[in-house]
Amino acid sequence: MHFSKEDFGTDFKWGVSTAAYQIEGAHNKDGKGYSIWDDFSQRRKKIANGHSGNIACDFYHEYASDISIINKLHIPNYRFSISWSRIMPNGIGEVNYKGIAFYNRIIDYCLELGIEPWITLYHWDLPQALQQKGGWTNRSVVQWFNDFILCCLKHFGDRVKHWMVLNEPMVFTGAGYFLGVHAPGKRGLSNFLAASHHAALCQAEGGRTIRSYQSDFKIGTTFSYSDLDPLRENHERDAKAVIKVDALLNRLFLEPLLGLGYPTKDLKILQRIERFMQQGDEQKLAFQMDFIGLQNYTRERVKHAPFMPFIQAKIVKANTRNVPHTLMNWEVYPPCIYKALNRMQSYPSIKEIIVTENGAAFPDEVIEEEVHDIERVQYLKDHISQVLLAKREGVHVTGYFVWTLMDNFEWAEGYHPRFGIVHVDFNTQKRIIKNSGKWYSQFLAP
Repeated sequence: MHFSKEDFGTDFKWGVSTAAYQIEGAHNKDGKGYSIWDDFSQRRKKIANGHSGNIACDFYHEYASDISIINKLHIPNYRFSISWSRIMPNGIGEVNYKGIAFYNRIIDYCLELGIEPWITLYHWDLPQALQQKGGWTNRSVVQWFNDFILCCLKHFGDRVKHWMVLNEPMVFTGAGYFLGVHAPGKRGLSNFLAASHHAALCQAEGGRTIRSYQSDFKIGTTFSYSDLDPLRENHERDAKAVIKVDALLNRLFLEPLLGLGYPTKDLKILQRIERFMQQGDEQKLAFQMDFIGLQNYTRERVKHAPFMPFIQAKIVKANTRNVPHTLMNWEVYPPCIYKALNRMQSYPSIKEIIVTENGAAFPDEVIEEEVHDIERVQYLKDHISQVLLAKREGVHVTGYFVWTLMDNFEWAEGYHPRFGIVHVDFNTQKRIIKNSGKWYSQFLAP
């Protein structure tokens, strides 16, 4: 399907997304406190190849040239996150004004170049000092997070109009507090359910705090949202497994926000979350966001697995199914984003959807100062065309942000999977705009 930027209309928001811990580096510079990822990445064998985000892309020092690249690529919107421990080293109390100054420089330079800044308030890097008090499993996190939000609003709210509360709460609670494969490396159902409930409260309370600070801000929050299909068609047990996995991965945080409560009917184990609920929480979980951020990369095939604890379901990896897949072992299946958009549109109270992340990691090679990432170019074209198809059929999708600007620290996978449309040599910090970056630039060119 041939398409152009004009097919999306003049108000459609095009952008690129990054996250603080994945790019900034300078992990102990200018008064920054320790985060759970600083701690987690120092533990032996937690991160592939012993990598850490200590230096990452050194965006802390290179931000001006990197934002200039965004401008050069004709990208009008830049989504980035604030490192909580950079501006509040202990998570609460004392404010680090050198950290505040860093984000002011980013915001001011974006605006100088005509780039709209979009802030994600929490992208997984909780201050370690708060983790020592229980982190997301401690209900006090609702107040801690509120104080952090107010600090951000006070210092950046005069220039930033677009705010996202949480980035993918299902991932940071599931991987960080149930499976233990992400920071802070905790495990167990009780940790997960406590962290999930408190994150869901923060999601709505955060929205209310921003709204009460200034009523015309555009407020959203972002969800990882995978298209799910049964491994075997017309297989009743696989179909039931899909419903359970969907309740866990796609609906656990979205539906309480929409005033529908937790999806306990479809996943009985979630009833145990009531242990962490207090009177009035059901109402506190709900907030009318201006937009929902959809973050979609793939579809998953699910099968019934009687021996899997709690859900009796298992996701079958792409490589074992012999389908095209990325370096993350995620199936390349462009209709997944069309289906996810339609699914989200089925909730009547969602006013607007923005694709806040979509992209792919492929094996990139630098040949004579160029990166011919043909697969990524095709991935972006195919997925953007599916977004257009959904939009033409009436889905209220109003924006699309590529993940990500440049190759970076990819959490537990270290630096191996490269998602960027700009290549980074992590030894020299040299940047090379890949073919995908050049394609996106030509697509967005005025």
